[in-house]
Order: sequence, then structure tokens, then C-alpha cells
Amino acid sequence: MNKNDLVNKVADTANLSKVDAAKAVEAVFESISGALQNKDDVRLVGFGTFCVAERKATEGRNPRTGEKIQIAAKSVPKFKPGKDLKESVAA
Repeated sequence: MNKNDLVNKVADTANLSKVDAAKAVEAVFESISGALQNKDDVRLVGFGTFCVAERKATEGRNPRTGEKIQIAAKSVPKFKPGKDLKESVAA
């Protein structure tokens, strides 16, 4: 499912126009992104939690040359599925 499919599904399920559904989906994405930029967690009970994880700096290798390179530390988004979501997928 891509974003357009999601918008269509939301429009059908919530009985909204596609324009309104697109605005709603975009608002949800922007809200989650904004919270993560502020290092806040987004907990959706039953669905899951979006959070920011810190990756340590590591040493890697250039696959072409084999030379060692430094990989900088960075913050990355992370999703932990909730119990209800796990159970619905496993069923």
C-alpha cells in the first residue's frame, strides 16, 4: 500500500472526500514527524510507538575499496509495534 492507496482507504472508511482524506493523512504524518524532530515519542495505544533512537558512531568499510571509514553518530526514527497490531498480523 502506498500513500495514495492509504488516502483512498481513509476516504472510503471515514466517508470523506479524497481531498479531505489527503489533508488528514498529511496532517497525521506531519504531526508524527514534528514530534520526532522534538525528540518526543508518539504512542498510539494498540498500534505502536514512534520514537527516536540514537545510533553510535562506528567504523565501517567502503565496499568498493575496502578502506576503513568513520560512520558518524546520528538520530534515526524507530517504530515499535503494539500488542494489538502484532496479534492482528500474526492471526
